[in-house]
Amino acid sequence: MKVSRLDHIVLPVNNLEQAFRFYHEVFDMQELPEQSTAGTKTIRCGHQLIRLRQIDQPVKLQASAPTSGSTDLCIVVKDKADDIMNHLKSYFVDIVAGPVKRDGSEGQMTSIYIHDYDQNLIEIATYSNK
Repeated sequence: MKVSRLDHIVLPVNNLEQAFRFYHEVFDMQELPEQSTAGTKTIRCGHQLIRLRQIDQPVKLQASAPTSGSTDLCIVVKDKADDIMNHLKSYFVDIVAGPVKRDGSEGQMTSIYIHDYDQNLIEIATYSNK
């Protein structure tokens, strides 16, 4: 089998509305209502999806021990690091680290790290050559 791409991830959250508001307001990710169900909200992240799932709403198919705050994920943006920092500050989002140089799947990138409401580590990266 040859893998072509990642389609979506499921992110367990403690408060679905608060998590959605964070990703919608800070990253302008839009909900796909037709793919959202009771206890979940599906949001678009570029060509991929993030399913926010309320942790106390178990479903048949899920990880064996879904835990909020255990995810590290990297979101690629097209903005400059200074603009990202200013944007985050305007939403009162604390910066954990950065900007720092990192190696990503497409080469060298500049990354800024934050936590979401569930304390997941969110890396916001920009490629200088993109």
